[in-house]
Amino acid sequence: MAAMLQARGIKKAFGPLTVLDGLDFDVERGEVVCLLGPSGSGKSTLLRCVNRLENPDEGVISVDGELVGYRRAGDQLQELSRKELAGQRSHIGMVFQRFNLFPHRTILENVAEGARVVKKETREKAAEHARALLDRVGLADKVDAYPNHLSGGQQQRVAIARALAMRPKLMLFDEPTSALDPELVGEVLAVMKDLAREGMTMIVVTHEMGFAREVADRVLFMDGGVIVEQGPPGDVIDNPQAERTRSFLARVAA
Repeated sequence: MAAMLQARGIKKAFGPLTVLDGLDFDVERGEVVCLLGPSGSGKSTLLRCVNRLENPDEGVISVDGELVGYRRAGDQLQELSRKELAGQRSHIGMVFQRFNLFPHRTILENVAEGARVVKKETREKAAEHARALLDRVGLADKVDAYPNHLSGGQQQRVAIARALAMRPKLMLFDEPTSALDPELVGEVLAVMKDLAREGMTMIVVTHEMGFAREVADRVLFMDGGVIVEQGPPGDVIDNPQAERTRSFLARVAA
């Protein structure tokens, strides 16, 4: 079977600044790929291109064999409508640095809303699935709470449950622990480890080297909008070949 994600020739610039410079990479089904690299290396922009929050200037991305943002019409590519794109995005879950929960809605409502609105599930079915997901992330007792009553780690676990409520084929994590106090990081990483063990295809932007070593099937080190080095975490993290990779890891360790 084809890879879950295929990216070919992805370029993105903001004015004179080239952020992604012709990236080619695949992510296999059930694979966990961690993206490492300094700030400004293009990691977050790459994730945003995958789920079409940003439009690449050049190149194409497909998820589960389906072009993201386009359809083929003979030899031409036609852009999808906003409605079609929203339906496509429902297969690509994304968890951000900030939790982006609706403050005026309960935790249950936050998790159930997307499935009800986008997937047109009944209120009862969406709520039932949301309860199961909140139990899965250890928050079954918080269904009636509001976001401001939860810790940052709990809110991020709600955000993960909300993404899973859409039954995605691919999960994207953009530094999901960077906004958390150190003592809350572990509870979020534990949920992500469980997802990896269950076979969820995941791309994770992270500076958590322990997580990358333990969970990633493959690590990509990015700098200057290109993939400098990639391979198993034991190779890239513990025995990097590129000087840029060695320099970055030395700074992280320090």
